[in-house]
Amino acid sequence: MSVAEPSRTSSDKVLQTLKVYLEARVLLVLFLGFSAGLPLALSGATLLYWMAELDVDLGLIGLFSLVGTPYTVKFFWAPVVDAWKVPVFTRLLGRRRGWLVFSQVLLIVAIVMLGSLDPLTAPWWVALGAFLVALSSATQDIVIDAFRVESLDQNQQAAGMANYVAGYRVGYLLSSAGTLILVEYFQRSGVDQSLIWSYAYSLMGALILVGLIAVLLSKEPAASAAYEEKLAAEEAEGTDQLQRLWTTAYTAFADFLTKPYAIVILLFVLFFKFCDSFAGVMTGPFVVKIGFERIDYITMVKGVGFAAALLGGFAGGLLARALTLVQALWVAGILQMASNLVFAWLAWVGVNTAALGFTIMVENFTGGIGTVVFVAYLSSLTQNAAHTATQFALLTSLAAVGRTYISSVSGYIADATGWIWFFIITAIAAAPGFMLLAWLQSKGHFAQIEQEIDERKAAEAEAAGET
Repeated sequence: MSVAEPSRTSSDKVLQTLKVYLEARVLLVLFLGFSAGLPLALSGATLLYWMAELDVDLGLIGLFSLVGTPYTVKFFWAPVVDAWKVPVFTRLLGRRRGWLVFSQVLLIVAIVMLGSLDPLTAPWWVALGAFLVALSSATQDIVIDAFRVESLDQNQQAAGMANYVAGYRVGYLLSSAGTLILVEYFQRSGVDQSLIWSYAYSLMGALILVGLIAVLLSKEPAASAAYEEKLAAEEAEGTDQLQRLWTTAYTAFADFLTKPYAIVILLFVLFFKFCDSFAGVMTGPFVVKIGFERIDYITMVKGVGFAAALLGGFAGGLLARALTLVQALWVAGILQMASNLVFAWLAWVGVNTAALGFTIMVENFTGGIGTVVFVAYLSSLTQNAAHTATQFALLTSLAAVGRTYISSVSGYIADATGWIWFFIITAIAAAPGFMLLAWLQSKGHFAQIEQEIDERKAAEAEAAGET
């Protein structure tokens, strides 16, 4: 065997690994991620900037953060997405695609409506518009997660999530910085001041068409189509719609909670990214407090941080394909913890632009890896087409608890300990996640998942051979 042959074999493996990102179903998730990333800033940071520019009362601006509530409680209506059909849309497009297009149409209407309102003269109508954007967006998120899990083979899940994260970040960047650039352009072009924000929001709403067109060009997931036939049979027998909704909700939670070690799994979901969330809440205030100019932080986050996050997402996809699931989780967890220690180093170094750039790069790169690997794990837990939307919404909402609620005391801890020790403490906060990971590994939890993955692959290969 020549020296060139092993080299060629390695190159083939790398090319085969990279090729998965361009497979049609995986590429589709990129555009869905873009559609999912657009609305968040439009009902959040961008809207608050617009209100501040108009000199709306600061207390009222603070209250507007509550319009994002649908993102944290979306599991409450996820059973509706699993159990009910959308008139006309489901009949024409299928169960998942029908809900996706329906939520995207509502999202476009809500974004355009929000942009047409005046935060100064009609703040409560603006609040309603922002809430409708968040509600439509959260519903779209529920369906996209279910669609992604059901559409992709297990060996495509990590790559699909990497594409999703990349598309999401591009969409979010456009709806935050991009909207402000449009507003500035319209102002310089002499557009009527009262129409500037309306035009900008309308253009952002139109960009949702990227995801909508992608859905129309896609196929209904086979698992969802099969379950839709079961629902049709139940309808023919006269099954009550409310009863079916209750049954779907109950069985979705019961199905998950009867898994071996279900409570420990839920605790692991809660704590795996806790150290990352714990530190992340205070990274912005930290950078400002130690003496960096706001423009330095914005430039680093939108430039270096954005690029690093994209690369981290793709690296996470490659990592999940190269290693077993539990190995990838260990690597991702250790990298997340290490990134917090880099912030402790920056606190020691002080105001140094190069050090800030390195720290932001490490944070976003490791965060991208952690997100992709973690969601690949969540996807492996939600493989029942009857409950995909409900169970995935439950898990992602639980994962957000650390970021939203538990991390709320981080400011008090930073104030009491100082920045260096604060970030060391946040690194130590990774310990519960590591202990739960080790315990689940010792009980064969991940080995069982790998076995189920192999069985599904074999079943898919057998089905493909029969057709």
